Amino acid sequence: MELGIGMFGDNHYDEHGKPLSSGERLRELIEEVKLMDEVGIDFFGIGEHHRPDYAVSVPEIVLAAASSVTKRIKLGSAVTVLSSSDPVRIYQSFATIDQLSNGRAELVAGRGSFIESFPLYGYNLNDYHELFEEKLELLLKINQEDTITWKGKFRAALQNQEILPRAVNNHLKIWVAVGGTPESVVRAAKLELPVMFAIIGGNPEQFKPLFKYYRELYEHFGHDPKKLEVGVHMHSFFGDNSKHTADYYYPVYSEQMNRVGASRGWGPFSRSQYEQGRTMEGAYLFGDANEAIDKILYLHELFGLTRFSAHMDVGGPSHSMLMKSIEIFGTKIAPKVREAIGKKS
Repeated sequence: MELGIGMFGDNHYDEHGKPLSSGERLRELIEEVKLMDEVGIDFFGIGEHHRPDYAVSVPEIVLAAASSVTKRIKLGSAVTVLSSSDPVRIYQSFATIDQLSNGRAELVAGRGSFIESFPLYGYNLNDYHELFEEKLELLLKINQEDTITWKGKFRAALQNQEILPRAVNNHLKIWVAVGGTPESVVRAAKLELPVMFAIIGGNPEQFKPLFKYYRELYEHFGHDPKKLEVGVHMHSFFGDNSKHTADYYYPVYSEQMNRVGASRGWGPFSRSQYEQGRTMEGAYLFGDANEAIDKILYLHELFGLTRFSAHMDVGGPSHSMLMKSIEIFGTKIAPKVREAIGKKS
């Protein structure tokens, strides 16, 4: 199982609750990815958002910068909001990163959890589903064919158009992000695409039927079950001491949950919700290394995971605390998880 870290580039805030300049956060991100590479993390994913609480609107630029300070770690998006992007440009950008990094680029295509990019780039939310379907179809076609002839509804047609540069080995790894809808699972299974499930609340066990459904469909469509890949993306933060880590992170995390919740009609995020999420039946991994090891192994067994992504910067914790969390994940958690899985296999 691959063990990686996802981030959205959450901004830091001043004492008045205003976000600081994104420049500092972007420079910190590059330092953090460099450390991930040094401590043996398998992959890094960075999200795309168009809001003041996030510093990253163009993941490809961050990934290109990260490719210059890393040697081994895979570099990808988490996610690329494909519905409001141009698949030609997206392929070119990630193929460029792939060439820069000597074949370490990948992308996770999704609809995104926010909608700001739709009016920003001139798309109608009434076309939400059709946009994703058409653009995913084109992206996959570009990934498979050097020269494209294609016609759709939302983009100018392509006639014998060569798309350059090409990814290393002429193939880019493309995942699909799934929030929990059966329709998304069906599409991914039919297209033989690996799936990343975002589990950011509730009891993870509730997702088990979707994993089972995906596996059944994957084989139903005639794909080799040995090639099946499934992952989860879960909010995570690690420290040396469980209670101290939880106490530090609660105000950081809850403030972000309330910022997002204010625009979605959610009630205030409570400490009881937080603590419930930290249990084995919850969706959070906030605590020490031993708790994280136990929970990741439980999730691996529950879902048959091939990838676990720790989403680590929700709310914008300090750079020093993030560096500590990354170090613990890479040096204490990941080796024990790999060892335990290796023994079972």
